[in-house]
Amino acid sequence: MGDCFLDFCDRFADHFRLRTRDVNQQCKQYLSGLMQARKKNMERMAEVVPESDEQVLQHFLSNSNWDERGVLDQVALETDALLGGTPESALLLDESGITKKGDKSVGVRRQWNGRLGKVDNCQVGVYAALSRGSQSTLIDTRLYLPSSWVKDKARCVAAGVPNQARARSKPELALEMVRYNRCLGVRFSWVGMDGLYGKDPALLRSLESDGETFMADVHKDQYMYLEDPRPVVPADSPGRGRKRTKPIAQSEKLRVDEWTKAQPPSAWRQLTLRDSTKGKLRVEVLHRRVWLWNGREAQARHWHLIVRREIKARDEIKYSLSNAPADTSLQRLAQMQGQRYWVERSFQDGKSQAGLDHYQARGWKAWHHHMALVMMAMLFMLKQRIEHRDDLPLLSCADIETLLAHFLPRRDVGVEEVIRQMEVRHQKRQASIDFAYAKQQLE
Repeated sequence: MGDCFLDFCDRFADHFRLRTRDVNQQCKQYLSGLMQARKKNMERMAEVVPESDEQVLQHFLSNSNWDERGVLDQVALETDALLGGTPESALLLDESGITKKGDKSVGVRRQWNGRLGKVDNCQVGVYAALSRGSQSTLIDTRLYLPSSWVKDKARCVAAGVPNQARARSKPELALEMVRYNRCLGVRFSWVGMDGLYGKDPALLRSLESDGETFMADVHKDQYMYLEDPRPVVPADSPGRGRKRTKPIAQSEKLRVDEWTKAQPPSAWRQLTLRDSTKGKLRVEVLHRRVWLWNGREAQARHWHLIVRREIKARDEIKYSLSNAPADTSLQRLAQMQGQRYWVERSFQDGKSQAGLDHYQARGWKAWHHHMALVMMAMLFMLKQRIEHRDDLPLLSCADIETLLAHFLPRRDVGVEEVIRQMEVRHQKRQASIDFAYAKQQLE
């Protein structure tokens, strides 16, 4: 498998041939380090990957001018060849926070970290995964840059943020990825997203205007109309006040959770979504065609509302909206809603096996370089799982990481090398201690 992995890396070699030198070897070393080192930072990588050097790897990640966009595009198109072009192919949008200390790492601030379920000092990336059935992998990302960063020019310059970068919301970044990958040629039948994105009216309406089908989770306080609100501008009262311009709904709006509570037990339909490692996944579902109006449009949108609860945990309820065709079956809608689970699995594989959240860099270029290389590694894992699905149906990303750690060339770690690496670590620790004392003397 080691030779197969290195051959896979060579397919991307054109992206790492620069005008002055070829950095494909550093690419292989970095990717090998992601597979072989338990803690996937430069120092640990250099300890296990033959002929590698910590400073060279750091330069490759942080300063080398190879284009991560070309790498991501190739990842997306090769993933499309495996998973795209079917009714089950979906582009799944989600974000992930990566905890960071200090205030130097690009985009870092105290903000919501979904992985921890709390506000934390972290960076947040918005990601897109292409999925089909139980197969899914990340193919694109955008770093979320808070407005406080964009306004601080000196801070942006220090982190290498491009001059053209500007503050964009997470839904805006998500829409940009949908449009970019559609133009690139990635073939997906619909777009899935969680409540952070589903609650954004502009995103859903932009997707529908683009001709995209979506399945978007929404929060329990989402308002809807059971009848067409038929918004109209009221007639002016003679001689009283300004001319009226704001339309008013002709029917009452209702929260989705209030409607759900009012439904009788007989309204829920039990469905089997898929086979899972713990048996068949069975859920109960409510469905209704409803109207959504943002208070400005001349005509309300007529979409599906899908409400789902687990049979063994009926208090856990998920609400979703979809603009799928009106005649779409309830089984199809429920399966689309459940597909978002696989982007969470992609994050789990990326962080546990490919080092998605293990990087030792602060700058804009380094963050994007690392993410592109991680998605290369995840694509290789996807290819292996598909290629061996008949003879090894339970092959996992963890299995592939274990195999690569064994079969890839590995630095010979005898007694002398163990002692050498320990001495290098001690030298770095002492230098850090000396620096701290010297700094203290100047205060």
